[in-house]
Amino acid sequence: MTGSSPSLSAEQGRPAVLAFALLRGAVAAGLGVGSIAVLVLALWISSPASDSSPGGALHAAAGLWLLAHGAELIRADTLSGVPAPVGLVPLLLAVVPVWLVHRAARDVLVPEEGRPVPSAAGAFAMVVTGYLLVGAAVAYYGRGGPLSVHLPSLLFPAALVVAGAAAAGVWTAAGRPVGPPPSWAPVSLHEALARGRFREQAGTVCRTAAAGVSVLLGGGALLVAVALMWHAHPAQESFVRLAGDWAGRVSVFLLALVLVPNAAVWGAAYGLGPGFALGTASTVTPLAFSGRPALPGFPLLAALPAEGPGTVLNWSAVAVPVAAGATVAWFTVRRAAPPGAAREDAWSPRETALAAALAAVGCGAGAAVLAAAAGGPLGTRALAEFGPVWWLTGAAALAWTALLGVPGALLLRAWRLREPGASTDEEGEAAGNAEPVPASVLVPVSVSAPAPVHEATSRASYGSDRRWWLWSGRRGGGDAAGAAPGSEPDAASAGAPASRPAPAAAASTPVAPPAARLSVPDRDESFEPYDFLPTDPWHERTARPEGAGPSGNS
Repeated sequence: MTGSSPSLSAEQGRPAVLAFALLRGAVAAGLGVGSIAVLVLALWISSPASDSSPGGALHAAAGLWLLAHGAELIRADTLSGVPAPVGLVPLLLAVVPVWLVHRAARDVLVPEEGRPVPSAAGAFAMVVTGYLLVGAAVAYYGRGGPLSVHLPSLLFPAALVVAGAAAAGVWTAAGRPVGPPPSWAPVSLHEALARGRFREQAGTVCRTAAAGVSVLLGGGALLVAVALMWHAHPAQESFVRLAGDWAGRVSVFLLALVLVPNAAVWGAAYGLGPGFALGTASTVTPLAFSGRPALPGFPLLAALPAEGPGTVLNWSAVAVPVAAGATVAWFTVRRAAPPGAAREDAWSPRETALAAALAAVGCGAGAAVLAAAAGGPLGTRALAEFGPVWWLTGAAALAWTALLGVPGALLLRAWRLREPGASTDEEGEAAGNAEPVPASVLVPVSVSAPAPVHEATSRASYGSDRRWWLWSGRRGGGDAAGAAPGSEPDAASAGAPASRPAPAAAASTPVAPPAARLSVPDRDESFEPYDFLPTDPWHERTARPEGAGPSGNS
């Protein structure tokens, strides 16, 4: 619907492009509401025992869409007659609205022919405004339904989620830049951001923290999958007991599917140690399953361990944070000391430890945010607390990844940089074990530095009539054209020593003479070497004014 827009001039397009951004935000919200409404209506139509009207199904769809943004719902139809809050957000369902608002903010800033591009601030404000206007209308529509919204939760966290997704879309459209800090920031921060090493380290910290959080989530999902396979029969009985027809079973399956990311976060919190709460009076940790849980019948909850003290199988869940700590160490050293890097090119131990520690902080922060999003109340009294405690989960993730990641990164860095030191030790040992050469076969040699090629020689090799082997023999009135290219001039007639005296240390160094001297065949007089490859030692010596060949002598 918004793939193209009419051509507008720069003057006429400013108000129109802002209205276009507002429309994009409203369309993104409408698509999210429509997709959930279509799914709910399809389940309502296929259910043979539905006791609600189409309006009730639409009210339920509006409530689910608001719940996907983090808003807390109030369920009025309860057995006790007391309204009960519902704050457990299905994380997989939340992906749809977040992706839609992110895409809307990103596409508004994509340049198109005939349409001016708004500013980043204007695009962000208009997309968020259009989205929230639709959200307010949906909240007003659902206020009389079975699931009404708790109004304060529309501002936090629902509006914050929308603003964050739109800001991410604007940043993505700009190419994900890491801009300069604000003017009020310290000068040291400006100087640090100007250095390339600081940016590299900051990128490494972000990637490492994301990798650590991903390993925690993957390990938690693996724990849940293994537990479901271990308790397959209770999970199947719970699934069949909740729904007797196919429409009900599909509904239960879809509800379990959108709660799979929540279960992964609960599994990660279980492996980290703090575990999660099953009501106000029950906690599940690897050490014990204590208290009286308030468990609703649901297939995913069949994966819970048995009540009582934990066993060795429960304690094995600590492999999840151990894997996260190893991941933090590995991703840090990938950039701190790449394979084959020299010791001077690698990061220092202080920089490596600091990067691993900051990545552990980011991993803890990410785990805390996910734990806060994955839990929430499911009712009053016993079900007022359901899921992991966010600050305990974040603190445990920080402790595990810091205690394992920082020493692991330092040890892995030392292991990767061991090769230069080992090779040096081997060379020293080989030199100490080598047999001495007899003094009778040692002869002193003189070492001379290679002489630079004369400036005029390079000019003659680029288009001059004189060739370099002809010019190098003429100095003043002398002519050395008749000298053979391979013959060496007399040192006395040239007025310069044939070889410069070597330094004391180099001249006194005895070396073994070669077994045989190589013989160089005479050159053909008709052979002309390339002008741009003057590699003959005779040329290098005769190119110098003090090393020119003898005048008139062959």
